[in-house]
Amino acid sequence: MKRILYLGYYLKNMDWKKFQLFLNYASKKANKSKLTLLSDALYSVFKYNISLLEYFQFRFFEKNCTERELWAGTGYMFEYQLIMNPKGERIILDDKRKFYKEYHKYFVHQVASLEEMKNNPEVTQQLLNNPSGKIVFKVSDGKCGIAVQVANVKDFDVKSIAPFMEKNQFDMMEEFIVQHPELNKLSPSGVNTVRIFTQLDKNNEVVLLGCRQRISVNSPVDNMAAGNMAAVIDEHTGKIIDTGVYSDITKKDEIIHPISDVSIIGFQVPFWNEAIIMVKEAAKLHPQNRSIGWDIVITENGPGFIEGNHDWCKLLWQLPAKKGLKSLLKPHL
Repeated sequence: MKRILYLGYYLKNMDWKKFQLFLNYASKKANKSKLTLLSDALYSVFKYNISLLEYFQFRFFEKNCTERELWAGTGYMFEYQLIMNPKGERIILDDKRKFYKEYHKYFVHQVASLEEMKNNPEVTQQLLNNPSGKIVFKVSDGKCGIAVQVANVKDFDVKSIAPFMEKNQFDMMEEFIVQHPELNKLSPSGVNTVRIFTQLDKNNEVVLLGCRQRISVNSPVDNMAAGNMAAVIDEHTGKIIDTGVYSDITKKDEIIHPISDVSIIGFQVPFWNEAIIMVKEAAKLHPQNRSIGWDIVITENGPGFIEGNHDWCKLLWQLPAKKGLKSLLKPHL
């Protein structure tokens, strides 16, 4: 019954244009009829607890039953993360204002809520005086770079900014982050964040489930959902050890960045040891949330948090690794 409900959710939220694109591609790639693939995709929703789109993104049309069992799909991750990060506790991760309040010591940029700005004009002025010359408007419960607007500080003053935010339904403002020069060489179009997945074990010690470098491709955001890449970072060295991959299965993996011509494999993420120390410390602050995907910006002054995710992305986690990673989660259930 639960998986029937999941299927209804997948159908309701389906990107049908993308689904058709993937279906056509897989039919040619696997030399199978579309009807055969559709039947197999529907079977996989119930058998492997994945979404219809993930059937293609995980390339199940090329995999046998044993290989398919290794992948953690939407249904499985929803159930896992509900256990690890209970609904009553995950609010400090869901609400960016609460996240900043709880983890502000790990930030390298200034953040303020609309309420704080209205109560204290000095906070607004400090944000408008930030060295980047830009500000970022957000909503406190936004996901995947949605409802984000970058603006020039010269277009606002202390009196005009709150009415603008209220009119456009923004409830947070941040200092625009200037990323480290090495990451800017890799891709200057957007801030390229690192995602580190942490898990607390039964002794409340931190286990790293994986580290990924998001890589923007001529885009102001770096999310895979927006057409960008991600690559595996070696947790010990901070170097990218494999190709950049897309969630769009029709695109080939990239060894060299298609815009900047900088090599992806072998790229050294700056301040890596500092980033690892930071997430391991932060992961223990609120152990009621046991499995978190941390978004980290690397600047000339070191690493800092953007946000923490209780519902961290299974695509960003598994696609760059080119294999299913469900086995890493099972010991913690």
